[in-house]
Amino acid sequence: MTSHSDFSRRALLAAGAAGAAGAFAAALSPRSAAAQAAGSKLRIGTIGSGHIGGTFGALWIKAGHEVMFSSRHPEELKDMVQKLGPLAKAGTVPDAIAFAQVVFIAVPYGAIPQIGEQYGSTFNHKILMDACNAVPARDGAVADEVEKNGIGVTTQKYFPSARVVRAFNTLGYMIFEKEAHRAPPLLAIPIAGDDPEAVRVAEGLVREAGFDPVLVGKLADARRFQRGQPGYGQNVTAPELKKTLGLP
Repeated sequence: MTSHSDFSRRALLAAGAAGAAGAFAAALSPRSAAAQAAGSKLRIGTIGSGHIGGTFGALWIKAGHEVMFSSRHPEELKDMVQKLGPLAKAGTVPDAIAFAQVVFIAVPYGAIPQIGEQYGSTFNHKILMDACNAVPARDGAVADEVEKNGIGVTTQKYFPSARVVRAFNTLGYMIFEKEAHRAPPLLAIPIAGDDPEAVRVAEGLVREAGFDPVLVGKLADARRFQRGQPGYGQNVTAPELKKTLGLP
């Protein structure tokens, strides 16, 4: 029987010739990879449809991806979805997770334990791109946990069946809106993750949103660009960010 890892390795080798479409497909499950190969577009679900979720959902729709924005009251997203066109959808959080190949979460970090408890087991090795920030005055005990253990490791704890990648947490949405697809050199976006295939997909989505991904390292290294750390709040290019963080 062919294992998932064997399938992924062969698919990634093929992606070298096929370009970005194959790279995205290779990082998804074997069943979804076959469907992805022809169109190279992803189904993305957002948990959190506010400023950050809405901004990046709109950018990915412009790049041709389908996006389901989620809310406890999806009917409240009707106007936003209509404005964004036929690739935009609205649903509940369980709807968005079931729909998505990649889930993008952008909520106050204090909600992470509850969301993880309710839905973490449903991810089934899907990619989870985490843009949340822990703010002690707002988020309570979990912010202390983040400070002690690092934010990437903490998110993975609450979503053990997901392939977590940290991204898009270092700046405000107005900067992201303004700087997306600017003239080169592009704005740098630090990312970190333990799963190489998930990281490749995240890098592709960073580029398609109009930015330059900078891989900082594993999830433990996401501490280096969490709130209050040197990589946070850096409105800079990739070479400048690498210099700040001492990356090669």
